Amino acid sequence: MNSPWPRRGLYAITPDEADTGRLSARVETVLAAGAQWLQYRNKSADAALRRQQATALLAICRRHRVPLIVNDDWRLAADIGADGAHLGEDDGQLGTARAALGPAAILGASCYDKIELARSAAAHGASYVAFGAFFPSPTKPHARRASPQLLTQAAALGLPRVAIGGITPDNARSLVDAGADLLAVISGVFDAPDPAAAVHAYLSCFEEAPHE
Repeated sequence: MNSPWPRRGLYAITPDEADTGRLSARVETVLAAGAQWLQYRNKSADAALRRQQATALLAICRRHRVPLIVNDDWRLAADIGADGAHLGEDDGQLGTARAALGPAAILGASCYDKIELARSAAAHGASYVAFGAFFPSPTKPHARRASPQLLTQAAALGLPRVAIGGITPDNARSLVDAGADLLAVISGVFDAPDPAAAVHAYLSCFEEAPHE
């Protein structure tokens, strides 16, 4: 992925939050603490609220020089000028999104527990591949479970590898050691008693970690 954005670090994903002001304040805290990427995700919001919130978060991300990725909706990402989109298996074709967003956009793909999905995503223009859930997740309690070996296998694709699903500062290092470049976290950061301290704890998992 040839871009100005960091290839490694904490990938914070927003919780479902109806209050845009409160969401903005929570995100401000997390980005100020050092999260390198932000994904806007709100499964309970309607289209108008999603647009309002994504636009508000884009301004915060610009101040912190952090890329904003829009979950599920590449059209919204294109409309507001976000840095990219993240697509699951039911969110449309990667090739279509890449053509619409342009070559510089970040385009992520959920690959769940399948290396074959990652290979296909890479072939269709993905900027990074995401695997998970690696551990039980409060956000998606019934999510498919992935093996850390997938992260190692995916090194051959030459793309950043994102790990997601039940990741805590206590179990994250095993994923970094397996090859995770970015740790994607929702509740572990935003529901923490001290979100800034949680960010620092996740980032410490990258210190002196071996990496291919």
